[in-house]
Amino acid sequence: MRSSFQSFTKAYKIAPSTISYSDFVIVRLLYEATRDAGYWNMHWTITNMPPNSDQVWHQWKSVRPVSPIRFTAFAECDELSALFAFLVERAGVHSVGLFWPYPNHTVAVWVLRPMNGSEVRVVVPTSQIFLEFTDSFGTRKFNPWHQKTIFEYKRHDAPDSFEFSKPLYDFFLAQIDKYAGASDSTLQEIRYLREGVFLKSWTAVSAAKDALSRKSGLGAGPREDLSAFQNFAQDMSVPDSQ
Repeated sequence: MRSSFQSFTKAYKIAPSTISYSDFVIVRLLYEATRDAGYWNMHWTITNMPPNSDQVWHQWKSVRPVSPIRFTAFAECDELSALFAFLVERAGVHSVGLFWPYPNHTVAVWVLRPMNGSEVRVVVPTSQIFLEFTDSFGTRKFNPWHQKTIFEYKRHDAPDSFEFSKPLYDFFLAQIDKYAGASDSTLQEIRYLREGVFLKSWTAVSAAKDALSRKSGLGAGPREDLSAFQNFAQDMSVPDSQ
């Protein structure tokens, strides 16, 4: 996470001391969790639903049981972006809103105002639509300044009284432990492997073998990346209970 923060501030020419590291951690963690085929097992598909996350919470309410090789909920790009923005706001980070780079596509944008610096807009692509393998958090493929104003997402998509089932709650926390510390590139590789399983482009067994091969290719480290590939391979080896 520290390495990702250093790369991020360098890329945007931001003095690290002028922005909140804890805010960055929350934004990056929830981005990787809620993105299409991220480690909370979301799945992109066309839904034609409004740009909010109501239907995601409705699906999460009834998820039983939970399987590492199945998605926990499906949503379109605007729903995924709204889910991310809602959770970030509830976690105490402000100035995250929705951006339409195309009339038929939505991503999130995090607006930063460094001390003694100019406003920075960071694209948070919760799906890979119109993007390449190399595009991830902070991609420059979309220019967020094409939209005059990024309105902070303040809609209350789920009530404070919402309760997850214990299996889903435990799954979400376990996934953070397993993957949140890995590098951006490793999480991107795992995202594509997970997506392939969801789309049935390959089997869980073949995805596990691929992950172990990538782990072997890393040699001696970084430790967090080695663990992430190992954890993914083990996840793909868990019998599907559905």
